Amino acid sequence: MTMFEFHWPLCFLLLPLPWLYRRWLPAAETRSTALQVSFMTRLQAIRELAPGHSAPGRKWPYLLIWVLLVCAAARPHWLGEALPTATSGRDMMLALDLSGSMEFRDMQLDGEEVNRLTLVKHLLGEFIERRRGDRLGLILFGSQAYVQAPLTHDRSAIAQWLDESFIGLAGRETAIGDAIGLAIKRLVEEPAASRVLVLITDGANTTGNVSPLRAAQLAAEHQIRIFPIGVGADTGTQDSSASFWGLQFDPSIELDEDSLREIAQLTGGEYFRARNETDMENIYQRLDQLEPALRAGLPNRRAIVLYPWPLGLALLLSLALSAGMVLRSPRHA
Repeated sequence: MTMFEFHWPLCFLLLPLPWLYRRWLPAAETRSTALQVSFMTRLQAIRELAPGHSAPGRKWPYLLIWVLLVCAAARPHWLGEALPTATSGRDMMLALDLSGSMEFRDMQLDGEEVNRLTLVKHLLGEFIERRRGDRLGLILFGSQAYVQAPLTHDRSAIAQWLDESFIGLAGRETAIGDAIGLAIKRLVEEPAASRVLVLITDGANTTGNVSPLRAAQLAAEHQIRIFPIGVGADTGTQDSSASFWGLQFDPSIELDEDSLREIAQLTGGEYFRARNETDMENIYQRLDQLEPALRAGLPNRRAIVLYPWPLGLALLLSLALSAGMVLRSPRHA
């Protein structure tokens, strides 16, 4: 979409400056000796009949020059179509746990009780939307890990694949090590200077071909930072016999926080704990600070500067007025 705009529109506040200058500043003092002549009254009458320098018809060229100068100072330009966005940015893989424990309904979303996956998908979708300029990929894991979406700039496709995921899609166990290993394979051959894995899980590694710590060591060797997010509330009520007796239990008892912290430490990342909606929002904001999107601003546009036109017109009009004054001088009369 093309559009016309002024880069410094506040310059137009200078338009009344000549009027203010004439209105408020005192007139210049004249120290020359006055010449008293008997026919001064007749000369003043002749002057009133002649077209004077301060007549209204003689002021408009000077006002037009001032308006043109102010327009040039405001830097008018014409914005063309958006330029292509550079493809350089972060390569970020998102690994999401779809094991059976993600069914626990110990989270709140807009005042309603929801399971862990629902909350994660809702807030992770907002996080994806903010990652303009980065290439994102999506790994879903349970008993196995697989790439749901390769690295791409298409954030809407990533969000759609995230929304279509469901618990048990990859099995009901938790293969954290395999998920990290699969992310390494996708990131290690990419030329980007910054490679990141955001690992979201609510349990401990229960299956897989490689241990999480061994996979984290490989990630550190390839300069891949891992940011694990442990999901789950501290206390809750189970829907079985525990709720009948009014007993409280720890719904995150299976969460292996020690291993997740060690994974973050080995790779230069940071571990986060998400106990509720507020924690999740703060975590994604913290990730934006630690790994800011390289192209999060507005798209660049091709701009055609237009200020030489009013500036040139003001110059031509000034030259024309100067030439007219020279021609009207006594030497050319």
